[in-house]
Amino acid sequence: MNLVNNSNEMNRIKEVLEEKGIKQKWLADKLDKSYNMVNSYVQNRKQPRLEVLYKISEILQVNAKDLLVDNENIKGE
Repeated sequence: MNLVNNSNEMNRIKEVLEEKGIKQKWLADKLDKSYNMVNSYVQNRKQPRLEVLYKISEILQVNAKDLLVDNENIKGE
């Protein structure tokens, strides 16, 4: 697990997708959301609502907290 985070990173969706070999398009289809919306989550430009985060965790079969950056690793607080 990569613990080096930019100050604006709040989620680890990108890392989890890469670890599992899953494409953003596939996740977008499963979430019934646009590719652009999922890409904005993956790139940390937007953060998913809590309900969406839980749905992502179910789809990816991970614990929801595995999708979040540990607050001790967030710079600038």
